[in-house]
Amino acid sequence: MAQSLAVVVAKDSKAPPKLSADEVSAIFMGTAKSFPNGEKAVPIDQKAGSEGYSGFYQKAAGKSEAQMKAYWSRIMFTGKGQPPQDAGDGAAVKKLIAANPNMVGYIEAALVDPSVRVVAEIK
Repeated sequence: MAQSLAVVVAKDSKAPPKLSADEVSAIFMGTAKSFPNGEKAVPIDQKAGSEGYSGFYQKAAGKSEAQMKAYWSRIMFTGKGQPPQDAGDGAAVKKLIAANPNMVGYIEAALVDPSVRVVAEIK
């Protein structure tokens, strides 16, 4: 079974201390452009095809990788949005997020360190 994932922001991010599963899903599905407190939210994905990516969308959105691909194809085709930026693996995502207070992403819980703050857990 895949390990648990942590949804993280930079330690000095103005994001709220905790996000609900619905809030996390809305940000990563492109239906919310900001955190509940109004701060801009920029979602960052792990590489499609990775365990982190498929585990995250299965648990956070109830969608398989194929369903996500179809979802974003539709959204992009209609001009309603772009999928989150792909930053690579969990370590790369963490590094990017630690340096950008508006970004939010998911990493393996084992990678959490003081450079980031956990706002939600995906189990």
